[in-house]
Amino acid sequence: MDRKWWTLVTVCLGTFMLLLDVTIVNVALPKIQAGLGSSFTDLQWVIDAYALTLAALLLTSGSLADLLGRRRIFAIGLVIFSAASLLCGTAQSPLMLTVSRGVQGIGGAMMFATSLALLGYAYRGRDRGVAFGVWGAVTGAAVSVGPVVGGALTDALSWRWIFLVNVPIGVLALALTLTKVEESRDPQGARLDIPGFVTFTGALGALVFALIESGQKGWGGTLVVSCLIASVALIAAFVVIESRRQAPMLDLGLFRRPAFGGASAVAFALSASIFAMFLYLTLYLQNILGLSPLGAGLRLLTLSGAILITSFIAGRLTTVVPVRLLMGAGLALVGLSLLLMRGLTVTSEWTHLLAGFIVGGVGIGLVNPPLASTAIAVVPPRQAGMGSGINTTFRQVGIATGIAALGSIFTSEVRTHVASGLDAVHQGGAHALATAIANGQAAQAIAHVPAQARAAVGEVARASFVSGLNEIFLVAAIVALAGAVAALTLIRSSDFVAQTEGQPEQSSAAAAEPVRA
Repeated sequence: MDRKWWTLVTVCLGTFMLLLDVTIVNVALPKIQAGLGSSFTDLQWVIDAYALTLAALLLTSGSLADLLGRRRIFAIGLVIFSAASLLCGTAQSPLMLTVSRGVQGIGGAMMFATSLALLGYAYRGRDRGVAFGVWGAVTGAAVSVGPVVGGALTDALSWRWIFLVNVPIGVLALALTLTKVEESRDPQGARLDIPGFVTFTGALGALVFALIESGQKGWGGTLVVSCLIASVALIAAFVVIESRRQAPMLDLGLFRRPAFGGASAVAFALSASIFAMFLYLTLYLQNILGLSPLGAGLRLLTLSGAILITSFIAGRLTTVVPVRLLMGAGLALVGLSLLLMRGLTVTSEWTHLLAGFIVGGVGIGLVNPPLASTAIAVVPPRQAGMGSGINTTFRQVGIATGIAALGSIFTSEVRTHVASGLDAVHQGGAHALATAIANGQAAQAIAHVPAQARAAVGEVARASFVSGLNEIFLVAAIVALAGAVAALTLIRSSDFVAQTEGQPEQSSAAAAEPVRA
């Protein structure tokens, strides 16, 4: 087989592993919580540790790949990701799992930053379109089958196998990378921006930490306030640094084009709304409705299946329908889907969520293809890689901050609801019980309640979870609808840049089809 097709196989294998790991983890979270004795905060960090390191290192990894070689960075990323997966699978504490997930994010950033560049170097002309089409199909398949694979592995073996399965895949991908993939560099690529990396990472980390801790300590806590102040100061320093550098990690000038800002807002809104809700939906399906991991994964297939089918259609529509209409309509449907899921009661079944799952999947499917093409079509071809990287960074920032912010609102609502409900059924220690239930430790808390009060306390715990979930459904819907408004008002045809056939080989702009604004 021609060497370039081996490159496609290798990149698709690595990408499949990365994206499978993103979706496969969600359905295993309740089992992880039970197996490691994790709190609700620990579960938030299991997701956010990965998203944070991926967002922080994505642009830096791209610059590093230009300097040292894309194949080399891709291979290093595979080693780090596979080794971290082994650590995740053997974790003996929530802290070890969180740290290992953060290391996974480092490897993931290296692989994400180089995947499209490797394909862009290997392919030309019509073959390039075929290669990116296959890559797109693989990404869609990974997202779709993730919940089912995760559920099956967790039920049949253990939650640890959702991580351990990455090791043999990673070893195979590494062998192919070292033997079948050609090296490429960009001597003119941007140099490393260490001050930008440090301030951006610090700002994002402090913000997410403050959001998560606010659910436990309240917004007035000294630690929370200090972290919020530090985050603001660091992001201000980041803006100043980037505005003065000749080769910045993030070119702030790109945001002078309203369409680029609009595409970034869409990426953030999509991730901070429905993707951030996956954590809470999974906990509801398993902890409240009592479904198995596989049962939850099969029900989530209605959402991921709708994404896959609609994405295929939307990819064709980008050549005939203005992309701002596709993205605006898609995010509006996402907002509607979250409102349809709202209204849960203690007696609701999973079918209450079905309409929302389908509508949400269609909405996501309408947004993803035009968003990917718009992110690189509104910047000069030489900056297409940065444009794509910034858009992916906004996606990861959306997931990290969305999970943290929604979690803060959720835990506050649960604590308030539990405290008021327990006053009527259990007079002593209501505050301690409320805190335990809000932290996801309802079973342990209820076990210490006098036997005659356990049924009533269990009912309060269930009702409080449903109340908190309904609250964040509304907040997430508002975020999605705000993103729809941004898409419709900011993305303009005048901001689109002509993409030429002779653009740089390493540019991910090659993935874009002609689009209509």
